[in-house]
Amino acid sequence: MPNVSTLTTLDPVLLVQLTDSHLFADADGSLLGLKTAESLQRVIDLVRAEQPVVDLLLATGDLTQDATVEAYQRFRQMTDVLAAPARWLPGNHDDLIPMAEAAVQSRLLEPVVDIGNWRITLLNSSVAGKAHGYLEDDQLQRLAQALSEAPERHHLVCLHHHPVPIGCEWMNAISLHNATAFWTVVDRFPQVRAVLWGHVHQTFDQERNGVRLLATPSTCLQFEPGSTDFKVSTQAPGYRWLRLLPDGDVQTGISRLADFTFKPDYSANNY
Repeated sequence: MPNVSTLTTLDPVLLVQLTDSHLFADADGSLLGLKTAESLQRVIDLVRAEQPVVDLLLATGDLTQDATVEAYQRFRQMTDVLAAPARWLPGNHDDLIPMAEAAVQSRLLEPVVDIGNWRITLLNSSVAGKAHGYLEDDQLQRLAQALSEAPERHHLVCLHHHPVPIGCEWMNAISLHNATAFWTVVDRFPQVRAVLWGHVHQTFDQERNGVRLLATPSTCLQFEPGSTDFKVSTQAPGYRWLRLLPDGDVQTGISRLADFTFKPDYSANNY
């Protein structure tokens, strides 16, 4: 069984989502002038201050920018202080081989988690060398199997790429390219309560056929909501917390760093 805790089906579950940290092998590595490890550390400190007990940590892709073992090891070491079981899924900047090496002797890459009255399924939507997403047949089959095997549970489905338009025209080309196939599976299972993703570096909270659709700010730089072309926002980094209730309800919110100022250095040209 993929259970990770002693919570019963009557207990609420507190999740924390960290996404798009874009770490480097170099601890001082920066993205458009923002030191990504320093930014992640501040977000982790915020989580520790606000969430005394985290039942599960979800890292929803682009853990690193350079896909080095050292960067993944840094992410693992930095998040260990949260003292919570964790699961990772890959984004377009990730590479599963060094990711798996850094996750050795752990359950970090296990794709299905039963916790409380919920099942959480993590999918790999990454495409080697490309920014857009695509769910291969094995991932769609994994999703269908995970949903069909636990009809008594409420379900949260996680992936990196957005399966719906988010209002940023330039991001349409780097969305989940076979979103129709994804929704064809999801729509067969009324026990799906929410879909959660990263990639978009901004918050998103809507509904589709009763399913909550959620995206989350990056722990480093943000993208400008509603932008036509690539544009970095001055909004602060942050994280999402989710409280999964036994009756299938989802309570959630975004928390961002205070006292954060950032002016992107486009001359760095390294995103």
